[in-house]
This record gives sequence, structure tokens and C-alpha cells, in this order.
Amino acid sequence: MQCASPKGLHRIAYLEWGDPRNRDVLVCVHGLTRSAQDFDSLARELCSQFRVVCPDVAGRGDSDRLADPMLYAVPQYVADMVTLIARLDVEAVHWVGTSMGGLIGMALAALAATPVRKLVLNEAGPVIGRAALERMAAYVGLQPEFPDMAQAEEYVRRISAPFGRHSDAEWRLLTESWVRKGDDGIYRPRYDPGIAAAFAVPEKDLELWLIYDAVRCPTLVLRGELSDLLSPETAAQMTRRGPKARLVEIAGVGHAPTLMHADQIAIVRDFLLEGEVR
Repeated sequence: MQCASPKGLHRIAYLEWGDPRNRDVLVCVHGLTRSAQDFDSLARELCSQFRVVCPDVAGRGDSDRLADPMLYAVPQYVADMVTLIARLDVEAVHWVGTSMGGLIGMALAALAATPVRKLVLNEAGPVIGRAALERMAAYVGLQPEFPDMAQAEEYVRRISAPFGRHSDAEWRLLTESWVRKGDDGIYRPRYDPGIAAAFAVPEKDLELWLIYDAVRCPTLVLRGELSDLLSPETAAQMTRRGPKARLVEIAGVGHAPTLMHADQIAIVRDFLLEGEVR
């Protein structure tokens, strides 16, 4: 689909699962340097209940890069998602967002007349730990090159170790959704290194409580037990203010749960289907 920015038009790619006539739509949005394919397992399990739509955020996956890298920020992403929802021709959606995708969903859910009915924040909240931002800044914007998939996977396993334990097959899938083989035979990340232009590490934790407190829809927060981004204190406070979110902690995982495993998928599915008439 085509979207607009202050510097022109760009195309956003998305994957779609399930019956396109289903009015129960679930939008799943990935993290900072990831892609829509991260949700393949979740979409496969939920597409019998929902029309599942997974976009590549601008500058990632198969979506266009933005003409001005300073536009790689939540306001542009929200505008693109509003266009996506209009394209789907529905009045309301459920939202699952991992990390950056959760921040986009939180910002959209905070708007007046929001289309977001239920919100799942996977390792995302109104306080972003500076330590996590420093860790991500160490690789965001880099464009490493790999001669083969094996070396790419070794790199992904290292930088994504906080994802927790995964099988060899799952690590290969996480790698295949992150790199693309070029015409020269070299594997490179599937994102614009220009996303680093608008990625700045603040002097202290980044706080977005004004946005979170404006959210009114039912909200589920997933926190990795070992997270360096979403602190236990922030997660607990999210249950007491704003939408008074339900909190589930995922043992043995940092930033962020991949939602590839049956137990994590079940948590999301049960929340989304709770109270639904079917």
C-alpha cells in the first residue's frame, strides 16, 4: 500500500493471514530492527479466529526506505498504520506490538476515536530504560555483512540472546526474517541503517506516561523476567494507572519474548478472545 510523509510517498508491505472477509482484525507490529515475519507462528495459530495483518514498518523488511531518515519515528509510523487500517476497511482492530511495535500501538490507542479495541504491549511501556537503549544503539544502524546464512545466524543468536531459549530451527527462522541475500551473494540486514538517525540515547530513562495514561482500551503487558527495557517497577505501575493493564511475566526471557512458543501464544490468544462473542 502507499503512504505519505512530509518528504513524499512510500510503500508499506504487509503479510495477511486468514479470511479477508473477517471483521475481527489483529494487527501485529514488530520491533526496531525486525520484520513482519516475526509473527508467522502467532499468525498461524490465530488466523482461524482473526484476520491477522503483519506490516513491515517503513525502512524494514519489504517496505520502502524513507527519503528523510529523521522521519523514522513514532508519529510517521502511526500515520502509516492509520493508512493501513483504512486500507483494511475496518472500524476497529486488536493490536499486538513488540517493543517499537508496542510503542506505536500505545500512541495509536491513546488518540481520540482510536480504532484499537484491545492492546498487547510485548516488552513495551511508558518508561524505556536507558541501559536498553544503549545496548540497542550498539548495533542499530550498523550494516554487517555475512558470506553465508550460518554466520548471519551466529550474529543473530549473539545480539538476540535476550530472546531466551529457542531451537536451532527457530533461530534459523529468526535469522531468515532478519537478513536478505543480495545480488552479490552477501547477506545483509533487511532494514535501512538510516533508522539510527532518529535513534538517540537520552541522559536518563525515557518517560511517556502522558501517552500511556490516555489509553482506555483493555491492555495486556508482557514483560520478560530478565528485561533491561521494561523494569518491574514500571510494569507494576502500568497495572495501577491508565488502562490498568493486566501483567504477565515471561520467565527466562529478557527483551523480548518472540511469541513463537505455544505458552506465549496462549497468553495472547486468551486475552484477545476473552469476552468475545463468537
